[in-house]
Amino acid sequence: MDGVDSPALARDVMAAPFKPLEMKGADVGVERRPDGSIVITSNHAPGAGPRTISDLLAQKAALHPDRPYLKQREPGHGPWRAITYGQAQRAAEGIAQWLLDQGLTADDSVMILSGNSIEHALTTLGAYGAGVPAAPVSPAYSLMSADHGKLKHCFATVDPRVVFAQSGAMFEKAIATLRGLRPDLLLVTADGTGEGAVAFDAVAATVPRDVAAARAALTPATVAKYLFTSGSTGMPKGVPQTHAMMAGVIAGQEGLRTDTPGGEVSNSLEWMPWSHISAGNIGFNSVLWNGGTLWIDEGKPLPVMFETTIKNLYEVSPVVFGSAPIAFSMLASAMESDPVLRASFFKNLKYMGYGGATLSNDVYERMQALAVAETGHRVPLTTMYGATETQGVTVVHWITERVGLVGLPLPGVALKLVPVGAKYEVRVKGPTVASGYHKDPEKTAAAFDEEGFYKLGDAARFVDPQDPSKGLVFDGRVTEDFKLDTGTWVSVGVLRPDLVAACSPYVHDAVIAGQDKPFIAAMVWPSPAGLAALVADPAPGAPLEKLEAILRDRLGAFNAAAGGSSRRVARVAILTEPPSIDAGEITDKGYVNQRATLERRAKVVEGLYADPPAAGVIVI
Repeated sequence: MDGVDSPALARDVMAAPFKPLEMKGADVGVERRPDGSIVITSNHAPGAGPRTISDLLAQKAALHPDRPYLKQREPGHGPWRAITYGQAQRAAEGIAQWLLDQGLTADDSVMILSGNSIEHALTTLGAYGAGVPAAPVSPAYSLMSADHGKLKHCFATVDPRVVFAQSGAMFEKAIATLRGLRPDLLLVTADGTGEGAVAFDAVAATVPRDVAAARAALTPATVAKYLFTSGSTGMPKGVPQTHAMMAGVIAGQEGLRTDTPGGEVSNSLEWMPWSHISAGNIGFNSVLWNGGTLWIDEGKPLPVMFETTIKNLYEVSPVVFGSAPIAFSMLASAMESDPVLRASFFKNLKYMGYGGATLSNDVYERMQALAVAETGHRVPLTTMYGATETQGVTVVHWITERVGLVGLPLPGVALKLVPVGAKYEVRVKGPTVASGYHKDPEKTAAAFDEEGFYKLGDAARFVDPQDPSKGLVFDGRVTEDFKLDTGTWVSVGVLRPDLVAACSPYVHDAVIAGQDKPFIAAMVWPSPAGLAALVADPAPGAPLEKLEAILRDRLGAFNAAAGGSSRRVARVAILTEPPSIDAGEITDKGYVNQRATLERRAKVVEGLYADPPAAGVIVI
């Protein structure tokens, strides 16, 4: 299957009906203020939500004690092991009791170093039940960092007394670093390895005695966990996540749905890290609220590792599939040549969701072509927008053919658009929003405006200013946009996905340069699938030479339709060194940090603007 390159095929795909989306339609109230700001709220009321996530687990365990809750493969892509809701509740209570026995309180924390796992989930739920904040950190801070700088910073921020790691041997260096900061640190490992470690199974087997009382003492305002920002503007900031914040997202989503939660057991295959808001709070809690089964995917949208996701999708047919845009691109490439994978993926699928970055029209059209070929229907595509400090605050909850939307506010949330230059900055207030940063009053004060709205730093605009119910579209980062030396503004957040789409499937991501320069330039990372195709191409020339020719041709066509200097890319450099996590160029979710990359690769940028341009620079 060749995507939707054929105009006739594209017309047939876009004429196909959508599968029904069991959500209410767009309905908002809009207040336009004299100062030019606009406040938007949903006219739908929030639905019911849990008092705390610990109460929610207890309720689901009582209702469905034998229903599979979490599934994960044994090492080496072995068989699936599973834990039921009843078993999860028993283990979480044992962990909670053990934490209470160690004397931990709400002033302490449990730091989690490992990636997603059954034990990671149960440790989190056990900490919730004891009223002790969990603090998951990106595994990359332990395993891929040379100096453990971000790990040490996070540790100092939340001062944990207990650390959980899946394997003491794998995390040995990181644990040694943390013990150097706190010698009395208690270590729990899933496999029992590590000097002085307590085995996870022994912790989970602790007989509960005080847990019911501890759970009853929790309040919606209790801090359930600390999540850390990506650190794109310095060291990661710790953000307290209360039960009320997480319940606020559930209640907002519940106010939009037209079906009944738990009526159908849903499967969810999840790779995105629980150290981030999307999977760790929104996705994780949604599965729990719906009484569904969460299959832990140890694959990632990276070379080689995505093969694990594909193997899992042969066996797991998700009801809802959510991921980062890069995963959709890689999945589309895999399904276009694998009808068995395509059949399994679309078997039970009701809708798809993307987040964290804009999905390109190219990938959207390819996914819909695959859906129509398999089912005869297009699949609704939703997205939720938010941040570590806000949870999810807007959602696309109606059927639309547009990508790049950030949707409309969740019930209970107020969104304020504030004029900043030619753009509108997004600000938010509501039950899902954190009160500030942990131990950082200065950054907390700077993060909120005089009305208590949190300043996200993103820009958005109405799709149709005359009809706000059509939703908001992402309009780039206020701080990423820049002016050329002519005074022309360049909207980086809009240009980047369009440039990548124009070069699909040969470019994985791009970074845009040009502040105070006469023209726009770009640095691009080639996609593994695109390079593999060029290696297999029998035509003469090295793969990078072929890629240069393709980029020159594709971007020439892109520029011809650009319409102005704010969209024309004059020069391109191909990056062969992957983005660095230590340098903050990329997060473990695969999102590239524009500013950090430009700073770290200043010499490449200099070569793009040299006269004559540096060797390897492609002039369009």
